[in-house]
Amino acid sequence: MKILITGASGFIGSFIVEEALRRKMETWAAVRKTTDRCYLKDPRIHFIELDFSSEKKLEKELEGHDFDYVVHAAGVTKALHAETFYEVNTEGTKHFVQAIMNLKMPVKRFVYMSSLSVFGAIKEQQPYQEIRESDRPQPNTNYGKSKLATENFLDSIGDKFPYVILRPTGVYGPRERDYYMMMKSIKQHIDFAVGFKRQDITFVYVSDVVQAVFQALDRGKQGRKYFLSDGNVYRSRDFSDYIHQELGNKWWFRITAPVWLLHLVTFLGEYIGKITGRLSALNHDKYPILKQRNWRCDIQPAIQDLDFKPQVQLKEGTKRAIQWYKENSWL
Repeated sequence: MKILITGASGFIGSFIVEEALRRKMETWAAVRKTTDRCYLKDPRIHFIELDFSSEKKLEKELEGHDFDYVVHAAGVTKALHAETFYEVNTEGTKHFVQAIMNLKMPVKRFVYMSSLSVFGAIKEQQPYQEIRESDRPQPNTNYGKSKLATENFLDSIGDKFPYVILRPTGVYGPRERDYYMMMKSIKQHIDFAVGFKRQDITFVYVSDVVQAVFQALDRGKQGRKYFLSDGNVYRSRDFSDYIHQELGNKWWFRITAPVWLLHLVTFLGEYIGKITGRLSALNHDKYPILKQRNWRCDIQPAIQDLDFKPQVQLKEGTKRAIQWYKENSWL
């Protein structure tokens, strides 16, 4: 079986590549000339350079290739300018899908990596309720809006294209950089939280996301959208406490800032980023995500259709991630 993985050099994509190789699939990694291939060293990997900015360019680059499966994990989660989210996440995916269809490539299944962020801050009246597939998305970030626009495009094609959509919640694990910043701060004895209202958060370890990807390739239902989490609900303090335990911190400052201060910090972070050309992790598009109080989601459809069985809970996943960061001199 021949599989094409976009975003192959990224956090999630690189693990999908490793699993495809483990399954002895002919594995193709979509990259750019400037792509850092530090996690793509296996000599069995085939590389293909793809330019998602143009449907015609993609047709030319893909011509002569027939892939049984495609996992589209490419995209941006942070950008200096709002339009970049739509150019890359939405238009890039449209070009990619249209090129595959124009070439009449016999793809058996196309898995699109979306996000729980397509729903925004819904169901935030306590007690919080699980977000379900039947709920109406109300994204409140450009990232979430761009992902939803892509989902809507795939839905508009309908049965003409064999797609399945995965919507993971917060994905963490080795190689991940956003939660890593939190771990780095805690190592420096600063534990920073935002907002005084209760927050229910969910996580999914990267290997469980990879498990779901291949299960979706095998048995995902046409057009379905599956939420992914480890099946539990946590408080933000749970995650930071696990980090403290693994780092062995004997003391720290736990600072809880009001939401208005976060708004100010992210506004300034984005302003400075546009001046310097360097994107801050605390940019304005991140503000609604950090502010959001309810991240519960219903994974029963994934359990029933995909036989999705999360193997790594947050405490164990935190331990594994920190061990990797230490071994690779990140912490």
